[in-house]
Amino acid sequence: MIITRTPFRISLCGGGSDISTFYKKNSGFVLSASINKYMYIITHPSFQKDKTVLKYSKTEIVDNLNEIEHIYFKAILQKMDVSGIEITSTADIPAGTGLGSSSSFTVGLLHNLYSYKNKFVSKECLAEEACKIEIEVLKQPIGKQDQYAAAYGGLNFYTFRPDGSVFVEPILMEQSSLINMQRRLMMFYISGTRSASAILEEQRENIKKGEYEKKLIKICQLAQDLRISLQNNEIDTLGKILHESWMLKRSLAEGITNMEIDKYYQIALDNGAIGGKLLGAGSGGFLLLYVPESKQDKVRSAINIPEQKFDFERQGSTIIYIGS
Repeated sequence: MIITRTPFRISLCGGGSDISTFYKKNSGFVLSASINKYMYIITHPSFQKDKTVLKYSKTEIVDNLNEIEHIYFKAILQKMDVSGIEITSTADIPAGTGLGSSSSFTVGLLHNLYSYKNKFVSKECLAEEACKIEIEVLKQPIGKQDQYAAAYGGLNFYTFRPDGSVFVEPILMEQSSLINMQRRLMMFYISGTRSASAILEEQRENIKKGEYEKKLIKICQLAQDLRISLQNNEIDTLGKILHESWMLKRSLAEGITNMEIDKYYQIALDNGAIGGKLLGAGSGGFLLLYVPESKQDKVRSAINIPEQKFDFERQGSTIIYIGS
């Protein structure tokens, strides 16, 4: 039996610039952090050696990989040429909530199957192969940040170059500043999960228009400014840049925000939050807020929706168990 644990992420600034339509022309910049909420993948040989068993929100039992309904399982198992095993996936948080769960699944399953075949795989290789599967094979209208965040873990600044390469740089901060920044971040769940595909597809098309491209260039500049501020331990800059980048991002496509999201965000600002953003493509999921600790109880009471506690994590995708 092999168990992999792969983190979800919170994107702090630059989301959208990791889409090829943009970075092939301008270069993209994203600052994000992985958190201690995980996707778990468990594999072991199937009791019936000629059967492949997949357990997620449903159970599939197939004789041939071509029969698999789950498109991610199918693409990854075919790529890795593995059959006759039983695989179970489970997660701390549901899919469609803006934390990069699909990419965490892809990275985690690839990592698990490489280990199953007794092969070492680097974090860079995991991220690159996950991108190829999701973007090239499955034709998902997504960017590259989630795959890299899941594979590498930690608080990083990602540069997406026009040639398709990705440069990963850790944000170096004093430990006390990192802890204080983490304490000032709050995350609230706005009910309802959603598929990011339609919003991202519209955003990808809008990027081709000058007005939208200029906004995304400004968001990239904010990501670079945030990197410098955090490395100088100026953590309150995060709240201000979260707000400024959210004001820009919310106009990149229809459906990124709605009246309910705007209502909760304004309540948070009125009660002491410095800034925030909706995580993921938009429309629903988790609202991330930067709130001074002295104001957190007031924000928590006023917003009155479920809060999700979290901490930063540094490991990325890891193998947490190998045994019989």
